[in-house]
Amino acid sequence: MRTPVALLPTITVLALLAALGGNASAQRPNRQGKDVVDAVCGACHTSGKDGAPRIGDTAAWATRAGQGLTALTKHAISGIRKMPAHGGNGGVSDVELERAIVYMVNHSGGHWVEPVANGSTSVVRTSESIVRSQCAQCHESGTQGAPKIGDRAAWTPRLAKGLDALVASAVHGHGPMPARGGMPELSETDLRGAIVYMFNYGLPPVPPPPPAAAADPHHKLVSGLDVYFGMLEAETMRAAQAQKVGAAGMDIPSGPGYYHLSVALKDHKSQAPVSNAKVTMKVSDGMSVESKTLGPVAANNAVSYGNFFKFTSGNAYNITTEIRRPGVPGSVTANFEFRAP
Repeated sequence: MRTPVALLPTITVLALLAALGGNASAQRPNRQGKDVVDAVCGACHTSGKDGAPRIGDTAAWATRAGQGLTALTKHAISGIRKMPAHGGNGGVSDVELERAIVYMVNHSGGHWVEPVANGSTSVVRTSESIVRSQCAQCHESGTQGAPKIGDRAAWTPRLAKGLDALVASAVHGHGPMPARGGMPELSETDLRGAIVYMFNYGLPPVPPPPPAAAADPHHKLVSGLDVYFGMLEAETMRAAQAQKVGAAGMDIPSGPGYYHLSVALKDHKSQAPVSNAKVTMKVSDGMSVESKTLGPVAANNAVSYGNFFKFTSGNAYNITTEIRRPGVPGSVTANFEFRAP
């Protein structure tokens, strides 16, 4: 529907005012915690109205402070019990809520550091940056008995009850150390990482494990039997036979696409070759199946089992080898794959 021409100036002015108002709000500097408490939070938290923890009530705030700044800010943003979202004032930014919470905690027995920038709770911190920016103030020099960074002899007794117990102590504060090391936005994961960093500092880096060796597609270990798979183009074998290099006396089929498939067998425990097995092989591309018994092939003082199979160029094949050994119940099956070039 077309907008009447007469309305265009009014709509334009309203849109401009909305944009300017939004920009002004976004550019307004965040207020300090005391200012936010005086303007918004104090209406309930000064007197304890509707069950709100009263500023100065150490016991009431200690329980809440144990949850950390992230959790308390989330409650303030979303609202909890009788407290509406953002304390009933949508103009209060998230960081202003953080500062107000820190102000009220600190005026109720806490020792938190007020956030200084927007989005302080969402900043991704490394363990090293946490230690260097905050923990090092005491742990670098051992101020007030704090275990020094890298002094494992000092840290070990503190870890005697486990890392979880030490993290809990850091969360709630211990001795001269304030709750969460004076950084209420630190999560338990942050504190855990900082403790581990200070304990391990100075240790030589642990070398990464060597890369795992790639599995050999031509070797399978099945039921204590090493099965080694090999294949050779019939054309190559014909050329070798013509030059009397090897394969003498073998009936090599003529024509394209033929390969000689073979398996060599060893007992895995003794590594003794297995030369008395009955071996059958089934080759399938999903449309056709060719099954043959593999005959013994002696070469270089070793015995393997082989036969010729025809492959179609470009097709992928599943090759199933079934092995039966005299005196050994059942059979052993080894599967291989091949794509004809």
